[in-house]
Amino acid sequence: MGEWIETYRGIVAPWECDVTEHFTVAYYFDRLAVAAALAAKALGLVEPARGSVRLDLRFVRELRAGASFHVESAPLAIPEDGVRLAHRFVDSAKGESVTWVEQELALSALPPELRADLERRIVPWEGPPIETRPVPATRRGFFPTSRDRVRPADLDESGHLSLAGFVHRFTAGCIQGLAAIGLSAEYMHEERRGYSTFELKLAIDKAPRLGDAVLVETGILHLGNSSVRFLHAMVNPESGEEFGRLGQFGVQLDLDARRPAALPPQFRARAQALMMNGS
Repeated sequence: MGEWIETYRGIVAPWECDVTEHFTVAYYFDRLAVAAALAAKALGLVEPARGSVRLDLRFVRELRAGASFHVESAPLAIPEDGVRLAHRFVDSAKGESVTWVEQELALSALPPELRADLERRIVPWEGPPIETRPVPATRRGFFPTSRDRVRPADLDESGHLSLAGFVHRFTAGCIQGLAAIGLSAEYMHEERRGYSTFELKLAIDKAPRLGDAVLVETGILHLGNSSVRFLHAMVNPESGEEFGRLGQFGVQLDLDARRPAALPPQFRARAQALMMNGS
C-alpha cells in the first residue's frame, strides 16, 4: 500500500475568509493547484499542458482564520488514459482530514516502469463517497450571476485563468444566486446566517485567457429544508461557448451554532419559482 506525500503546508489568513467566516473555497483551489503540481513532480509525472480539469471536493469540517493545515497527495487509480490523484487537507494541529479531493489527470501512455511504480503507491479512498449528481442538458432557466473579464492577477503559469480565478467568479455567482432567493447581505448579517458548501464538482474544458470576457449563469437544481444545490456555468458572453461548470451543494448555516438552519418559507418560494423557470 502506498504512502501519502506532503504537497503543501501553510495557514488560513484572515483575509482569505468569507462572509460565512471560514476559508473561502477559491483559496482551497489556489492551494490545490500548488499541491497537484508538486504531487505530479514527486510522482515522476510530466506536468500536462493545461487541458480539461475534473475535480471533486468534499468538505468534512471547516477551516477558519488562523488555522494551520497541510495537504497530502497520493495516486488513487491508474486508468488507461491518465492518473487519478487523491488529496486531503489536514488540520495540522489536530491531525484530522477536513477536506477530500479526487482529481483526474489526462495523460498520454505511461512508461511501463512508471506505471508499475505508481501502482505500488496507490492508496485507498478514505473520504466521503463521491456521488454522481444529475445535471440538466441545457442552461434553460439559468440566470446571470457574474460578469467580468480575465485580468493579469487571475492568470496561472500557463497564461490562462487559474483554478482560483474560476472559482472566485463561481463564488460571486453563488452569492448572487443566494440574493436572488432572498438571502441578501443584510439578511445574513442581521440573522447571523451564511451558506456553507459541503460538496463541489469542478469541470473545466477550456480556460479563457487575458482580457477575455466571461459570464457566469446559475441554475438552482435542488432545494431541501436547509440545503440548496447550484450549478454555475462560465461562458463566453458573445459566442455562448462554455468554459467550465461548478456544481455546488451547501446549506444555510447558523453562524453562531455552526449548524444548518432551515430556509424561511418566503425564500423557499422564491427558489422554487426559479427552479420552475428551468423546468
